[in-house]
Amino acid sequence: MQIIAQIGNRKLMEREKTLFLCSKRTPIELYKHVFRWTDSLTQKDCIACFNSTELESEVVKALLVARIPVVLFVMNCHTDRNNMQIELALSEKRMLIVVLRRDEPTGKGQTPRLRNEYVMTLCRHVVCGYVDKNGSVFPILAGMKNVDMLIDGEDCTRAAETSHRLERWTVAQDKMLLRMYYEDMGIHAIHKQLKRSYAAVQLRIRAITQPEDMLKGREFEDFVLSLFDLGKDGPLVLEEWQGDKNLGPLKPENNSYPDFVFRYGQEHFALECKWRRELRRDIGRGLFPKRTVERYNTFSAGRGIPVSIVLGVGGEPSWPESLYLVPLEAVGEIVSGHRSVEDFRLERHAIDIGLITKVNGNQ
Repeated sequence: MQIIAQIGNRKLMEREKTLFLCSKRTPIELYKHVFRWTDSLTQKDCIACFNSTELESEVVKALLVARIPVVLFVMNCHTDRNNMQIELALSEKRMLIVVLRRDEPTGKGQTPRLRNEYVMTLCRHVVCGYVDKNGSVFPILAGMKNVDMLIDGEDCTRAAETSHRLERWTVAQDKMLLRMYYEDMGIHAIHKQLKRSYAAVQLRIRAITQPEDMLKGREFEDFVLSLFDLGKDGPLVLEEWQGDKNLGPLKPENNSYPDFVFRYGQEHFALECKWRRELRRDIGRGLFPKRTVERYNTFSAGRGIPVSIVLGVGGEPSWPESLYLVPLEAVGEIVSGHRSVEDFRLERHAIDIGLITKVNGNQ
C-alpha cells in the first residue's frame, strides 16, 4: 500500500488514532452498540475509518456530525465529493482523507486485507463493531492485544431474534427525516432526533427515497454523460435519455430500451449503462440476462441503431475504478465464455466518438 494523496488537515496523521473496523453485513439491531461508543468520544479523540460497508459509512457520518476528528482512508480516489458533512469537516480542519493505492497487486480479493493491515500499523488502537468469524476481518485480529470488541455473541443472538414492526410516520417527521438524510447526517442523528429505532429509520428512508440501486444507476449515467462533449453547437447530440419510471406494476415499454441514444452527424448509436461493485465469475449471465439481450437486439434491429454496454466496475458509480465498452454483438461470446469482459476494458476514463463508432462498426 502507498499513500497517493491527502486531502484536508494533514496534522491529523500525527495524532494517536483509533481504527474502527466491522464486517460487511452488520445486523442493524447491533448498530446501537456501535453508536454508544461514538457518543462516548470527544474532540480530543481521532478516529481512523474506512467507508466500504454500510455501518462504516454511518459511523463516519456520526463522527462528523459530532465533530470528532476523522481520518478517512479510501482506495484510489475520493469520490463522495458532494457530501455536506465532509465539506464542512474539511473546511473546519477536523478531517483528513487519505487516498491509498496498492503498489504491488497480489491477486483478486486481497485489497481489503492489505488495506486493513496497512492502516493498523498507523493506529494505536482498534475498535471493532460486529465481526463475522467467517469474514476477512476476523483472522487479522487474531493475537492482537490492542483491540476492543463492542459486540459479543449474546448481542448477535438477541439481534437475530428481533422482529421489526411497521410504525406510522407523520408528514412532519418525514420532512425532518428527508432534510437530515439529504444533509448527509446519517442514521444515528435521525434516530436521536426522531426517537425511532435504527431499523425503523432505515425502512422509512428506503420507503420514501429512491431505491439505492436506482440512485447508483443514475449516478453512473451522469458519469457516462460527463465523458462526452455535449455542447450546444457540437456535432454530438443526446437525442433520448430513458428514465426508469413506474407506478407499482405499471411500467412504460421504453423502460426496457437502452439508456441513451446519441446522434453524431448522420449516425446514431445507443448506450446502456451498468455499474457493479466488482466483477464476479458469472458476470456475463448476471449482466446480460437472455430476455434483456433480446430486447436490445429487437431495439437495435427495429431502429437500425447499434447498441453498446458501458460497464463501470469498482470505486463509486460517480467515478468507477474500471470502465468497459462492450458491443451488443459480443455479449453472446462473453456469456458463453469464449471471450472475457476484460477484452473490452478502456485504458482511460474517456469515451471518444472514434472509439464508439469503431466498436459499433460504423467507421
